[in-house]
Amino acid sequence: MTFAFAKPDRLHHELGAEFTGEGTHFAVFSENAEAIELCLFSPDGSEELQRLELPHREGSILSGYLPGVRPGQLYGYRAHGAYAPEEGHRFNPNKLLLDPYARQVAGQIRWDDALWGYDLQSGDDLTFDERDSAAFMVKSVVQDPDFDWEDDKAIRRPWTESVIYEAHVRGLTMVHPDVPEELRGTYAGMVSDPILDHLRKLGVTAIELLPCQFFLDDRALVDRGLSNYWGYQTLGYFAPEPRFLQQRDGAPSAIRQFKNMVKRFHRAGIEVIMDVVYNHTAEGSERGPTLCFRGLDNAAYYALSPENPRYSFDQTGTGNTLSVAHPMVLRMVLDSLRYWVQVMHVDGFRFDLASTLGRQAAGFDREGTFFGAIRQDPILAGVKLIAEPWDVGEGGYQVGGFPHPFREWNDKFRDTVRGFWRGDEGMVGDLAGNLLGSPVQFNHSDRGATSSINFLAAHDGFTLMDTVSFNDRHNEANGEDGADGHDNNVSDNMGAEGETEDEAIIAARARRRRAMIATLFLSQGVPMLLAGDEIGHSQGGNNNVYCQDNETAWIDWTRRDDAFLDFVAKMIAFRRDHPVLSQDMFLLGESTEEHRIEIAWHQPDGREMDEELWGQAGLRVLGLFVDHSARAPFVENENISALFIVLNAGDGLDFTLPTPNGVTGWVRVVDTARDEAFAPEPCPGDTVAIEPASVCVFAPAQP
Repeated sequence: MTFAFAKPDRLHHELGAEFTGEGTHFAVFSENAEAIELCLFSPDGSEELQRLELPHREGSILSGYLPGVRPGQLYGYRAHGAYAPEEGHRFNPNKLLLDPYARQVAGQIRWDDALWGYDLQSGDDLTFDERDSAAFMVKSVVQDPDFDWEDDKAIRRPWTESVIYEAHVRGLTMVHPDVPEELRGTYAGMVSDPILDHLRKLGVTAIELLPCQFFLDDRALVDRGLSNYWGYQTLGYFAPEPRFLQQRDGAPSAIRQFKNMVKRFHRAGIEVIMDVVYNHTAEGSERGPTLCFRGLDNAAYYALSPENPRYSFDQTGTGNTLSVAHPMVLRMVLDSLRYWVQVMHVDGFRFDLASTLGRQAAGFDREGTFFGAIRQDPILAGVKLIAEPWDVGEGGYQVGGFPHPFREWNDKFRDTVRGFWRGDEGMVGDLAGNLLGSPVQFNHSDRGATSSINFLAAHDGFTLMDTVSFNDRHNEANGEDGADGHDNNVSDNMGAEGETEDEAIIAARARRRRAMIATLFLSQGVPMLLAGDEIGHSQGGNNNVYCQDNETAWIDWTRRDDAFLDFVAKMIAFRRDHPVLSQDMFLLGESTEEHRIEIAWHQPDGREMDEELWGQAGLRVLGLFVDHSARAPFVENENISALFIVLNAGDGLDFTLPTPNGVTGWVRVVDTARDEAFAPEPCPGDTVAIEPASVCVFAPAQP
C-alpha cells in the first residue's frame, strides 16, 4: 500500500484521519519533526503491518492519502527528529504515538518501561531508549462519522432556566438496581429509563458529565491497585472514553454510543455539558511517558521552563501544561470543541483549571488569545461555557475574572453557605451577596446575573451529606496517608463523626441539608447539584475520590432518602415557578418611578438592615424581599411575583414581615423546618414564627 495523490482541498485543511469514501487522508502537526511515519496495524492491534512516511509537508502539517483504507483501520505515528531534552526536543521513533485527532481509541495502555522515551531505569531523561512501545500502546482508529441524528437539535435553554446536575457515568449507574446490569457504567446506562425518569422527576435541565474524552489510569495508581475514576488525565481530545462503552459483540462504535446518549438526553429535554481538560495531558512531567504530544513535538505542544526547556513548566499541579498560546495547539483545542458540538451535538463545556487557558506571557489575561478565539467563534460562542476559575500557578485564583460568555464555578458561594448554616460568625454580609448572584465578583464588564454557577458540593470535596456528617476528611483508602484532598471543608459533623444512630443528630442533619438546598435554589445565578446529594449519598468522609472507582464513589440507590429527594424536586419546581429567583440582571436595590423596589434586607423586628446591623458578627438571621428588576420591562401577566425569604441559622424567633411594593399580606409557601415544607399557610398578622435552622419563603396574599 502506498500513498496516492489527493485533491488539494483535502491535503492540508483537515487534521486527523478523514475517511473520504474511497480511502483515508491522514494529517498531523509537528513543527520540529524531521519526518513522521504512519503505522498501520492488524485488526487486533498486535501486528504492525506497514510503515509509510507521510509525503506532504506544508505549514508544519505532514499529510498523505491512502486509497482503500476504510473505517476500523488501526494506526499510529512515529516521529523522527532530535532527541535533545536540553533543547526541549524528545523525538524517538521507537515510540508509537496516538494521533492527537483520533476519533476512536482501541486497546488499553499496558504500562511498561518501553513507553518512556528515555531509559527509565537509569533515572536520567537525557538517555535515549531504543525499545519499541507499540505492543504496549493503544491505537488510533479510522472512523466514519455518518450517523442518523433524525430531528435532533440543540436545546439552547436560557441560563435563567437552567439547573445543572454534575454526574459521573459509572458513579450514577453502577449500582442502580433498576438499570439493566449490562448497561451499568455505560453511556447507554446514562439514558436508561430509570436514570431519565429520575432526572425528569428531579427537574434538572442539563447534565454535566465528568470527563468522557479518552483518558488514562496513571501508572502509580495501577501499581496501588487503583484507577483514575474522575478522568482528569486526558490523552485523546476527540475520542469518547472507551471504558464507558457496551462491550458486547455487535455493539455500536464508541462514536455511535456517545451520539445515541446525547440524542436520548435531548429527547428528554436535558442538555449535555462535558467536563473537558485542555490545561494538561496524561503524559505528565518531562519524566513522564512518550505517548502522543511529547513524541510529536514536545517543544510545541507543552509549555517548557523558560530557564531550561529540558523541564516542563507546570502550572496545573499535574506535571505539564498544554501550550494553548501556540497557534496550532490552540487550533487543536478549538477543533476539538467544535467537533464535540457539531459532530457529537453536545451543548456546552466545563473547563477544568480554566485559569491555565488564560495565561499569557505576563500571567492570566481575561482578554487573552484563548478567550478571544472562543468569543469570536460562531459555533462556540453560542454554547454553554463554564470555567473552573483557578489553577495552582501564581495568580491562578480568578473567580469573577473571566469574560462573557463564560460562567464560573463559584466556590465562594459554597463556602459561605456552608459557613452560615454551620453558625460561623460574620457570614450574613457575604450570604446576602450570594443570594443576589455574587455581584462583588461578577457585576462588571457587562456580565449578567447568571455568571455565577452556585453549588453546595461538587465531585471534588465532601458531598452534601458528608458536609453535615464529618469534621475531617477520611482519605486513607487513596494510599496517600490521608494527606490528599481539601483540608478546609467548612463542614460540621453535628455531634458524631460519620454515621450515627442518634435520632436527634440525624434529624438535625436533615434539617440543615434542607436549609442549604433551599438557599441554593433561592439564589440568583445558576444552581448546580452534585449527583447523589438529592438522595443523601455519602462517600464515608472521603473528599477526594479521584481514584475510587468502587462503592465509595458510586451512588448507592438502595439507601435513597425519598423524603429528601421529594424536597429537592419540589425546591427545583418552586424555583422554576418563580422567575423572580433567576433574573438576567443584577438586583441593585433600585426603584422605579412608581417607587417599586427590587430588593430590601430586613431584621426580625422589621427594621431594614443598616451599616451597624451588617457589622454584627453574631448575626445569624436575614430577611430578603426580592421583586422583579427595576431596570427590566415588567409584564403583569408573567408569573413574576415578589417573595420574602427568611434564612435563620440561629434560634427560633418571631419575624415582623414588611409590606413593600403594595403588598398587603403574606402566605407562607415554604418552610424547611416542617415535614410538609410546601403546604401554603396564610399569615393572619404581621409577625410570624421562624423555627431554628430553617428557611421560610412568603408570597404575597391574593386580594
